[in-house]
Amino acid sequence: MIIDFHTHMFPDKIAKGTIDLLAGICKVTPYGDGTYTGLLDSAREAGIDLCIALPAVTKISQVESINRFAAKYQEKPIISFGGIHPACENYKEILREIKNLGMKGIKLHPDYQDMYFNDIRYKRLIAFASELELIVSVHAGVDPKCPEDVHCTPKMAREVIREVQPEKLVLAHLGGNLLWNDIERELVGLDVFFDTGVVLDHISQEQFLRIVRNHGADKILFATDFPWKSQKKFKKTLSDMPLSPKEKDLIFSENACRLLGI
Repeated sequence: MIIDFHTHMFPDKIAKGTIDLLAGICKVTPYGDGTYTGLLDSAREAGIDLCIALPAVTKISQVESINRFAAKYQEKPIISFGGIHPACENYKEILREIKNLGMKGIKLHPDYQDMYFNDIRYKRLIAFASELELIVSVHAGVDPKCPEDVHCTPKMAREVIREVQPEKLVLAHLGGNLLWNDIERELVGLDVFFDTGVVLDHISQEQFLRIVRNHGADKILFATDFPWKSQKKFKKTLSDMPLSPKEKDLIFSENACRLLGI
């Protein structure tokens, strides 16, 4: 079984406009059209059994519509997390609703939510999400939207982990996109999951393997960030890594199954 723990999809009526906007910001050509069907087709071609879709709420006004869309997709082959903005004063109510709708977790994106990850509003939100046993996936490291102003650095993440002690925190992009040395200094060995979204084609294999081995293969999740990276290519890249069969099994699916409770 192979699980991609970091993908994106949008309602059909806004998918093209959203993908075009983000492609312009990221200066990349997407590998899909941003729709449910596009994600499903890519997963089937790549031989991926389950995709976790992560919606990013950029404004409080989007919370209700994003979660209404996400709630429709709660079975294989695509399971969507919920979305929330840290500035929501009724965050406990929203998180309870996400839980009651059967969603397994939430996605946070500090860069697009214009808030630093060690802000008290993130800490209290993550603390309550943890009480509800929700997975919390967070964009970490450099983002093309504001590459000079990183809103979730490894140091910030370490502060949150130390103070909140979340049980199911996932830091995307191996704990901090492009901040590989900071990850090794601040985060490796802590009780936190890293996903491989985006990073497999721009981190050296030597450093990737060192991070996996020092952090523990039992805390690494296979992920692509589709449609921004190719699921087929990333699957092959990880398959070709000099990792043991057990390490690959953990990364490709066993860790995700444990987190998701499936």
